[in-house]
Amino acid sequence: MTRLGYQIPNFTYPGIAADQLFDTVVAQAREADASGFDTVLVMDHFYQLPILGTPDEPMIEAYTLLSALAQHTSKVRLSALVTGNTYRNPTLLAKTVTALDIVSGGRGQLGIGAGWYELEHDSLGYEFGTFTDRFEKLEEALQIILGMLDGKRPSLDGRRYKVSDALNVPAPLSKIPVMIGGGGEKKTLRMVAQYADESNLICAVEDIGRKLDALAAHCEALGRDRSEITVSLQTSACVAPTHDEAVADFEAYLQRNPAAEVRRAGTVVGDPDEVAARFADLLATGVDGVTVNAPANGHVPGRVGLLGQTLAPLIG
Repeated sequence: MTRLGYQIPNFTYPGIAADQLFDTVVAQAREADASGFDTVLVMDHFYQLPILGTPDEPMIEAYTLLSALAQHTSKVRLSALVTGNTYRNPTLLAKTVTALDIVSGGRGQLGIGAGWYELEHDSLGYEFGTFTDRFEKLEEALQIILGMLDGKRPSLDGRRYKVSDALNVPAPLSKIPVMIGGGGEKKTLRMVAQYADESNLICAVEDIGRKLDALAAHCEALGRDRSEITVSLQTSACVAPTHDEAVADFEAYLQRNPAAEVRRAGTVVGDPDEVAARFADLLATGVDGVTVNAPANGHVPGRVGLLGQTLAPLIG
């Protein structure tokens, strides 16, 4: 289960040409693998997100990248954070995640959500629909995908999807954990309670307690043991050997990417002691772990390793 995940959310690195891009991503994954992270995650998007850059910045398709990273890592689980359900038929997604599990030697993980980036859908021809449409699709998709991953032959005559005796051969090498991303208290957390092994919350720190209470209430209503579900919090960090180096890394990032200014307040910036103290406070809110990205300096050699060494001792 994801208790300390390293997310790679961007592929725009200063001084890194296209033919060096994959090597730079591999280096981050290897440092994460060696420094205490239990999961490496990438975003499932085709355009860069507004808070990280512009739509025309590089974005590598998630599952192709994860399968390639499987050949360069040995311990970490591999997942999207999170798959946009709207981008793939659920039977294809089940086959794709199974393939990831097989090529990684049993390290595949499914992170999934309803989808939200309207520009991406409109530009690339994916049906966006309403909020209700997307959540109805997600719930039907989960019924199909979970059945296929569990070795069943699910059939569904749903409003959104229709499948008949959906085979998934070969089967995954291991039980694939399912993470649902988001913090919606009525729909998302109810689906976590009903279908998932993990919840990845995206919310303000002051809202965590209310989200955990909502999840517990859904578990009680469904007869699910809340302790079966791991809850992580999505976070951002910029760590360096010294405070001044961390600040310099972060300010340089904002200078070359002004759109990321909105991330300033939500990013933990500092030396290892400062970062550890801030994350200890986050973990004290009741979450089981964190997923953390480092778009400001994750590409700098040694920074991901330092982040893992800083945070791993906090995870019991």
